[in-house]
Amino acid sequence: MLLKETHHRVKNNLQIISSLLNLQSAFVEDRDAFEVFKESQNRIKSMALIHEKLYQSEDLTRIDFAEYIRSLVFHLFRSYSVDLGTIIPIINVEDVLFDIDISIPCGLIINELVTNSLKYAFPKFRDNISDGHKNKIKVDLRLNGEKTILTISDNGIGLPKGLNFNDTRTLGLKLVNILVNQIGGKIEVENSKGAEFRIEF
Repeated sequence: MLLKETHHRVKNNLQIISSLLNLQSAFVEDRDAFEVFKESQNRIKSMALIHEKLYQSEDLTRIDFAEYIRSLVFHLFRSYSVDLGTIIPIINVEDVLFDIDISIPCGLIINELVTNSLKYAFPKFRDNISDGHKNKIKVDLRLNGEKTILTISDNGIGLPKGLNFNDTRTLGLKLVNILVNQIGGKIEVENSKGAEFRIEF
């Protein structure tokens, strides 16, 4: 009961911080600054969801990561006001249980990469469904022996030419590199048919 209450209070405190950022962002007129507030809110939300899943779980040491990913991805779509008919989320996740030390960095990695796709992969959320092309963002997580493979991809315009993923100035991609190292993983980036990030840990 004490552990459940602790996770519940942590989640509530994170939600308060998110709400304060939301209130403050209403007074921000600069578009870039507003985006910084929104991205910070979503990072906090990704961590709050972890604690929410923990206090709702029968096993207080493990999180149903498949359900967590679905909740997080649909939250991001709502946050960026994306119509599910314009960009289609495809989530293929095996049933896995992660502890909090893996769940939080993995959740933040997914948050950063899905956010990146939502913001940049499909300029003006173009709708090409009529010519047989559907805008898609995929999250795939599967087990391969003792390894876990997490793949986040889209079929958008791809990453900028000449981008050095290991030496980027953008905070989001820097965070991804730091978090992959934190979980002892390695990351591969494919940029031929949209952007694809494959993380093995």
